Amino acid sequence: MKALQAYIDQKNKWQKLFKGPQYEIQTAKGRQVVAACLDSDLSPENLTCDGELPRSQVQAKHRQLSQAAKELQKLDPTVKFYEFA
Repeated sequence: MKALQAYIDQKNKWQKLFKGPQYEIQTAKGRQVVAACLDSDLSPENLTCDGELPRSQVQAKHRQLSQAAKELQKLDPTVKFYEFA
């Protein structure tokens, strides 16, 4: 759960900065919201920053996000992903 928690912590820092709601994984709805965020971050445009990132950074980012998604899926197999399979 280390990658998932790191992902949520990073997202919540931005949410706090902009006074947005905090992400959580204690409820099914909260887990699905986190899954949707992971899906969004795993989309090719976001993953590569529209082709601006070097391949090594894209691969590292993909590994981190995929690990977080795997951990979330292990925690709750009912969450739906579209970019992550």
